[in-house]
Amino acid sequence: MFRDPDSVDPVYTDSLHLDLASVEPSLAGPRRPQDRVPMSRLKDAFAETLELQGISADADHAVQVRDTGYSLDHGDVVIAAITSCTNTSNPAVMLGAGLVAKKALEKGLAVKPWVKTSLAPGSKVVTEYLEKTGLQDALDQLGFNLVGYGCTTCIGNSGPLPEAISEAVGTGDLVVASVLSGNRNFEGRVHQEVRTNWLASPPLVVAYAIAGTTRINLNEEPIGQDGEGKEVYLRDIWPSTAEVQNAVASVSAEMFRSQYADVFTGPEAWRKIDVPAQGTYAWEGMSTYIKQPPFFRVGDDIELGVEVAGARVLAVLGDSVTTDHISPAGAIQPDSPAGEYLQQNGVQIHDFNSYGSRRGNHEVMMRGTFANIRIRNEMVPDLEGGYTIHIPTGDRLSIYDAAMRYMGEGTPLVVFGGKEYGMGSSRDWAAKGTRLLGVSAVIVESFERIHRSNLIGMGVLPLEFKDGADRQSLELTGNEIVDIRLPDGESGVSTGQELIVVITRESGEKVEVPVTSRLDTDNEIAYFEAGGILQYVLNNLVADA
Repeated sequence: MFRDPDSVDPVYTDSLHLDLASVEPSLAGPRRPQDRVPMSRLKDAFAETLELQGISADADHAVQVRDTGYSLDHGDVVIAAITSCTNTSNPAVMLGAGLVAKKALEKGLAVKPWVKTSLAPGSKVVTEYLEKTGLQDALDQLGFNLVGYGCTTCIGNSGPLPEAISEAVGTGDLVVASVLSGNRNFEGRVHQEVRTNWLASPPLVVAYAIAGTTRINLNEEPIGQDGEGKEVYLRDIWPSTAEVQNAVASVSAEMFRSQYADVFTGPEAWRKIDVPAQGTYAWEGMSTYIKQPPFFRVGDDIELGVEVAGARVLAVLGDSVTTDHISPAGAIQPDSPAGEYLQQNGVQIHDFNSYGSRRGNHEVMMRGTFANIRIRNEMVPDLEGGYTIHIPTGDRLSIYDAAMRYMGEGTPLVVFGGKEYGMGSSRDWAAKGTRLLGVSAVIVESFERIHRSNLIGMGVLPLEFKDGADRQSLELTGNEIVDIRLPDGESGVSTGQELIVVITRESGEKVEVPVTSRLDTDNEIAYFEAGGILQYVLNNLVADA
């Protein structure tokens, strides 16, 4: 493909053989973006998801939706969103979605009435070429109307489900689905009532909105029926390569030049903002969006170093805990610590917005830490969500409230976890919130690399179990007292150092567990010993002044 007969024969160190006939349409989900599922297996994959939750995939679980002529069942698609992520920069797939919509309309197909649809491209150029080709009209007729530009559904900004749909989901405890063209689908992120979320290309988002369910093999089963009752298959409305290329030919460089010519000017509302002419930001004490963060004050009363004495356990977590579990980005529940804080500060529930929009307010974000509705703390196995036990009293509390109580008592905290701790989006608040809750160390089987680095940057010690030990083999309940110390005879901190975690059980039994410090470089040691990277930078600035 890349050489002609006159080219010198190349020498490769490795080669990859790919059978192009093996390439097939795929989705990813239902909880992790790396879990690819061929479209032909989606129906079976969803059935397996149900079985893992103890739900029979063959039984009838349909719930009549109030004031409608239809019912809702497990696997039904309630959100279908072409949302602003990398693939909305690809004209081929965006125009492909428009062509699927156009062909579907020609066949007399429509989106199922229980599906909430939206279109949020990443650029106004997308709108321009969809309108130029006439494909925006087709998308509009199917319900994929423009809702804005920028992050929407995959960051949790899909908005509420219609009341009757929400009611049916709750009544039947239904495991419903979203299909979106984003790149993140972690638990509780897209929508708190939607427990399975599938990443797909924009054309497939349109297809599943028409099908209305993920319990379908679109390779073999009809997607719907035309006006004469004849079965229509996905292949009947899928555009050819030539049709896509012909549409893409309408996209010009001038579209991009014209749309971005005044990108730094901004709309009139932006230009009207009164900005004081001063060198530093004027903090507004009453703001619930932006508050002066306390990062330079956190830890002033905590002795820095790898050794920790008398720590309590805030949470015992499992495998694949994501940064969305640790610091959710989506909707704020009214009865959550963050929701109660906002109401106490005069914010109405309909104005809550999301955690992601309030990340400039540490009071909201620290209350949201470990507050994902799908997180499971093994200290309270019967509860789902951000709860724990304040061990000295036995009180069941939100993780935030327990952390504040421990902080008031001067008690340091640790978190235990499993494999791939901190996987997912490298969101800084997962580390910031952990630090603000008073967590001194996180002890797990393995870390996602960026989250490990972020923890160090906030002065939190990342430790990994050794020799096959883990929270389960140690039979941790969360009732233990934890000490972290240097091995006998050692006094300094070094990279990759072995430390000793001393676990004191309720019975008084002590277990010494060797762990590996994941302070991997000399710079990371310097950041950690300063209390975090912010303190490290400030100390250097003061020293150079």
